[in-house]
Amino acid sequence: MKSEASRKEGIQLGRIAGIPVVLSYSWFIIAGFTVIVYGPVLERNNADLGVAAYFVAFAYAVLLLISVLVHELAHALTAKIYHWPTEKIVLNLWGGHTQFESFTASPGRSVLVALAGPAANFVLAGGGWVLLTTGHLSGVADILANIFVWANLLIGIFNVLPGLPLDGGRLVESAVWKATGSQEKGTVAAGWSGRIIVVALVVWFVALPLLSGERPDISLMLITVLVGGFLWMGATASIQQARLRGRLHFVEAGALAEPAVGLPASATVEELLNLAPVSTVRPRPAVVLCGPDGRPVAVVDNGAVALVPPMAAATTPLTAVSYALGAGAYVPEWSRGQELLEYLAQLDGQEYAVVNRDGAVTGLLRQSTVLKALTGKAPGGSGRPDGRNG
Repeated sequence: MKSEASRKEGIQLGRIAGIPVVLSYSWFIIAGFTVIVYGPVLERNNADLGVAAYFVAFAYAVLLLISVLVHELAHALTAKIYHWPTEKIVLNLWGGHTQFESFTASPGRSVLVALAGPAANFVLAGGGWVLLTTGHLSGVADILANIFVWANLLIGIFNVLPGLPLDGGRLVESAVWKATGSQEKGTVAAGWSGRIIVVALVVWFVALPLLSGERPDISLMLITVLVGGFLWMGATASIQQARLRGRLHFVEAGALAEPAVGLPASATVEELLNLAPVSTVRPRPAVVLCGPDGRPVAVVDNGAVALVPPMAAATTPLTAVSYALGAGAYVPEWSRGQELLEYLAQLDGQEYAVVNRDGAVTGLLRQSTVLKALTGKAPGGSGRPDGRNG
């Protein structure tokens, strides 16, 4: 399943130091953009290149790809020092990202892993500069070497800007994290810092040229808007994720589940009514049916039970008035936080039986209840955090 998802995401380039590298199909968009925009410039400034200028422009795109790959590898290899498991490196339209599995971070380690990427680009820029000053490059080699140096300088400088999702945002996050003891507060602060950077970029490269009456550079303005949009979305996502992480302590299976009882799948409607008769004072608890092995398999639909005629109650099996749970849709009542969310994400359906240490059913957990606890509001609504509207 995982390999199929990776193939849909992009082209598998192999592994480096055991880390899978995926080239997203979206990268070809930026490669094409580079050829279309930069090719004519090269051809105009180097008439002897002719059509080859477009191939040089494509080589420029490939050099950028290599620079980003080295950047992401620096993140991944530095993370390996702290035993942070790296799931994969993805190279895409916006450059790339390193995807980690679950790990325990600290402010200092987070900064070191983040800054390893820009540091790698500065090293590449320095190596290219040495080659330019001590070598005897000419023609296409000289053009590409210059591009390589400036591209890595720009990638390095841009990524140390102090705002998420840029690497420099980890500096802000870690500083606030260290001062307050809360990673979530640090992430929110770094996310807002990222938004401020977007506003500054738009003002500098778009608003000021337009207000000064200068002839705008359409390509630069378009790039600024695209990059700004990407950064704004990344900063917003960081803020939202931090706020969700801050509410993880509210997510506990036993505390969020509604009361439920377990009955064997062979039970009848009459047995249910004898066990829990209809009452206007106390609602009947949810009823979960368990298979021969004791595992929860279905939930009784109380509405359907009410439609069964009294004379048919003894002969109507509860399986006839129930709906199936997803495979394995049961959780221990002590499950909580990130562990619980990751487990629920692997299950089908929107309801999960809750069991105690003896395997007996004690509750029924609904996905909507988990989402409400996590977000502070009901799913699909715009209600207040306390669940009320208005």
